[in-house]
Amino acid sequence: MKIRNQRDFGAGILYICTGLFFAVVARQYQMGTAAKMGPGYFPFWLGVLMALLGLLVLVKSLSAKATIESIPKFNWRIIGLITGSVILYGILLPIMGFAVAVLVLVFMSASASHEFHWKGTLINAVFLIAFTYSVFVVGLKLQFPLLPFFLIN
Repeated sequence: MKIRNQRDFGAGILYICTGLFFAVVARQYQMGTAAKMGPGYFPFWLGVLMALLGLLVLVKSLSAKATIESIPKFNWRIIGLITGSVILYGILLPIMGFAVAVLVLVFMSASASHEFHWKGTLINAVFLIAFTYSVFVVGLKLQFPLLPFFLIN
C-alpha cells in the first residue's frame, strides 16, 4: 500500500497518538456515566474521538483518490520565530505590560509568514490588544499590568 498524501498520513498519525495519549491519561480519573460525568469522562471520549478522526484521515491518505502531496522541508526559522514569540511574551508581560507584550507577540509571530505586511499586522495587534484586554481584564477581572513598569506611578 502506497502513501499518496504524506501530509494527511502524518496528520493522521499525530491525531491518533494525541487522542490515545489523552484517552489513556483520562483513564486515571473517575469516569462516571453520561448522566453524571466524572473528571475523566469528557477527556477520555474526546481522545477516543480524536484517535478515530486520525484513523479516518490516515485511511483516506492511502486511498487511490487522495491527492499526491509530500511533506515539505522542515523550516526551523518559522518554528523558532513562533516559539520564541510566545516565550518572549511570557518574559515581557510582567516587565513591559500587556500592551507591549501582545504587540511584540503579534509582530514576531506574523513575521514568520511569507505574507507578512506591517500595516495588516498592526491592525491585528491593536484589535487583539483591545479584545483580550476587554475579555480578560474588564470582563474576567484578571490583573495584568497594561503599561511598562516605568510608566506606572
